[in-house]
Amino acid sequence: MFCRHNRLTSKCTICSRELEENLRSKAPVRHVTPRKPGSSSTPRTRSASGRSGGVVTRKLARAADDGYRNPLVPGLRATADAERLAIALTGAAARLEPPGPYPALADEPDLEQATWLAFLIALSPELYEVLAESRPPLDTADVPDDKARTVAAYRAWVQRAGSQIAAITGEENWSPARRFGRVFERLALPGFSRASRYDLLTALGAAGRYELEADAVHFVEEDATTLAAKRALVSGDRMLLERRSRDLAEACALPIAALDRGLAVWGTPGEHVDLTAEPAPSVAAALNLH
Repeated sequence: MFCRHNRLTSKCTICSRELEENLRSKAPVRHVTPRKPGSSSTPRTRSASGRSGGVVTRKLARAADDGYRNPLVPGLRATADAERLAIALTGAAARLEPPGPYPALADEPDLEQATWLAFLIALSPELYEVLAESRPPLDTADVPDDKARTVAAYRAWVQRAGSQIAAITGEENWSPARRFGRVFERLALPGFSRASRYDLLTALGAAGRYELEADAVHFVEEDATTLAAKRALVSGDRMLLERRSRDLAEACALPIAALDRGLAVWGTPGEHVDLTAEPAPSVAAALNLH
């Protein structure tokens, strides 16, 4: 529209202002309810109990950067984090010393029963004392409903091999490391997590029941060990994580299996680590802790 000044109304500073004032005068009046004294101008947020479907992000607590640097653990920036990791790794390595984390596996005379007991403990490590006392048999053991699918898959795996001993032993000419890797892959059963499979094989090896020696950490899922490794070793690539974890284990003179539990304990908030304990000298030296 052209105004009386022979310009587009929107381009004319006089007429556009008059038009705006005219429109404002015709706009309906808004009735604003006065606020009560002490009320907040911001809308109320829903209570914690009323939340549904929200995503909560928690930031892991980290020690303050004090200049600590080590190429073996490029993600660490604080001496306190390095000390916690050193103690966690030392404790994890000690846990693998004979008879291992579950002594009942070493004193069970029947190897088939010891293997079955190790499987049940790996599924529910919090029930170790109960399982060590009752030692339920393979064929008649009652299992919780949430574990039934995994137990059924395990029994089917054993049946195909002929026995648990045959299933875990595999080929007679396998090295302990190759046996660990091959059986670890074959135990990828429904509901049987990476951590549970690892715990089963390391416990049986530490108890001296089979010739088993971890060949890698086997980062295959987003569990506590993998998340901690990504933080400490600064990589999301599993092959690179395996290489860096192997370098760390060799520098610390530890079995690679120690990194499974050591990293998980170190990286889990609230997991107890006795900070008054002394790390193994080889671990302290590798992490430059003097």
